[in-house]
Amino acid sequence: MDITTTSFKLLLREALAPLEIAGYWIDSSPRDALPRGDGHAVMLVPGFGFGDEMLRPLMSALESLGYAVYGWGEGRNFGMRPQIRQRLSARLQMLKDEHCAKVSLIGWSLGGVFVRELARVQPQLVRRVITIGSPIHGYELADDLPAQIALTFRAIIPGGNSAKASRRSVAPAVPCTAIYSRTDGFVNWRASIEAPAPNTENVEVRASHFGLLHNPEVLRVIADRLVQKSPRKLKVRSSGKPAKSRSA
Repeated sequence: MDITTTSFKLLLREALAPLEIAGYWIDSSPRDALPRGDGHAVMLVPGFGFGDEMLRPLMSALESLGYAVYGWGEGRNFGMRPQIRQRLSARLQMLKDEHCAKVSLIGWSLGGVFVRELARVQPQLVRRVITIGSPIHGYELADDLPAQIALTFRAIIPGGNSAKASRRSVAPAVPCTAIYSRTDGFVNWRASIEAPAPNTENVEVRASHFGLLHNPEVLRVIADRLVQKSPRKLKVRSSGKPAKSRSA
């Protein structure tokens, strides 16, 4: 089964994302009862072609819950380069030292792939990883290609049989929560779920790829996980279709 593509029907459904976003701002009641944070640092990484501004609504929500929230600070995400990798690694160490506590990492789309790799290399600095609609399986990052080729291939290329893609499919040694949607029009949901392991879980929500960043269920899952220090099961419900938590 090809997990590197989605259906044309789902791609067209992404046109409904503005309605999802509007609904998020109109009804703020689901956010009122979210658990308060302990003030530890949370770093977010955007998806391909976007910068920290795309994550502002989610960052603002987490700040209101009491977290020290940071973007990745690298402008638009056009793929991983060695110098970016080095700066992100240094940024992670700085945040851990500044707050005297491990850092939670959240990544949307391609950003989720990046935060998993950060946690793989520096697990001693990371409290947990949360990916949102991220292609963590069946793809190979184009981080060894010249910049112009990486841009052409959207910074990731299908490569499910490659050694790198297989290695990256294994979760890092920290608690990992993968949030995915079967109605994601850009990333096949099968590519967005973690393989079963004691430290992994998968939570299904209903949203478009862009709507994932403005979804009350997504925010509820994130808020719940950030107050934890180890994975646990959670069933998230909303006025719509229930989300499903699948803990390994």
